[in-house]
Amino acid sequence: MIQAAFDYDNDNRIIGFKLTGHADSGPYGSDIVCSAVSALSISTVNGLSTVASIEPVVVAKQEEGGFLSLRMPPVDDYIQDRISQALLQSFQNGLLDVEKQYSDYIRIN
Repeated sequence: MIQAAFDYDNDNRIIGFKLTGHADSGPYGSDIVCSAVSALSISTVNGLSTVASIEPVVVAKQEEGGFLSLRMPPVDDYIQDRISQALLQSFQNGLLDVEKQYSDYIRIN
């Protein structure tokens, strides 16, 4: 099962997330839950870099049972902050939608 956890600051802004595990909802290469989570997470990381011009700290360890963490750096620019929060909240909403349909394979804490 994929476990997802989000971290927030005192202003309820998302400052990071961690994904662990594998969905195991289908054979390797045909696992639609894993594919959905991978696409959402990679799009978010790439969007933060290319759209918001922010380089978060990202750690990925595929060989350790599936692991991806992201930590946001301090963002002082208002526009960058709004863009990054929109991307992170959209990512969270996407994961919640996947969880609604495939709750046996993904859990968001």
